[in-house]
Amino acid sequence: MAVTIGVLKETVRGENRVAIVPEVATRLAALGARVLMERNAGSAARFPDSLYKDASFADSADAVLAAADLLFAVQPPEAGTVAKLKPGAVVAGFLAPHAQAALVRALKERRVTSFAMELVPRISRAQSMDALSSQAAVAGYKAVLIGASALDKFFPMLTTAAGTIRPATVLVIGAGVAGLQAIATAKRVATAVRTALHADGLNMLQANGAAAFQSVPHFHLHLIPRFTGDGKGFDWPMVPGDPGRIQAAAEKIRRALA
Repeated sequence: MAVTIGVLKETVRGENRVAIVPEVATRLAALGARVLMERNAGSAARFPDSLYKDASFADSADAVLAAADLLFAVQPPEAGTVAKLKPGAVVAGFLAPHAQAALVRALKERRVTSFAMELVPRISRAQSMDALSSQAAVAGYKAVLIGASALDKFFPMLTTAAGTIRPATVLVIGAGVAGLQAIATAKRVATAVRTALHADGLNMLQANGAAAFQSVPHFHLHLIPRFTGDGKGFDWPMVPGDPGRIQAAAEKIRRALA
């Protein structure tokens, strides 16, 4: 008997994502699964029902929950939603269990197995399930576009018959997954990119520095001092965007803060 994968329309205000896109629905159907979706579940994400060629649709969320062996969700489901699942069902999504005590109790009482996608270990063999990194990359990309729309001047340098407009200088705070994507995006639409990075966040920068910053000639790094319990801190100046110098500065900070 085929496994039924259920997908509901997200109800949290401002949440436009959907747990399954048409391409994934087709791949799951090819594996023998039945994909059952609440009608218009993907509309907010601009995936009308007509694009889900290999999915079935139900007119209500209750009908999906009653049939689902596996429920995919973006936002944590409510306790009342969990109560309508079959005992022994599985839920996968961004569950935030540390902040959802009622949800955790409901899952336990209903004997539902849950997988919080934000807690999947960030290891090589789990890269295809790294939902946090994928969403952080989108956030970094969109942050620059939103900033460009909000700024009352052009981002890139423009040369016209009337003269030259200097490019904007973009400050990216943080150099994690979102920060690195923001740096790359800003570099494509501006010239000068600066980033501020806390001393505790240097691991990813040091691991990816050479690959991430070789194509950013005007990149500058500002290292934010970490203040310890005794009130002492460290003030580090701008470091030109040379990967070797960035890594040397990172090691210097680590030794000083050890």
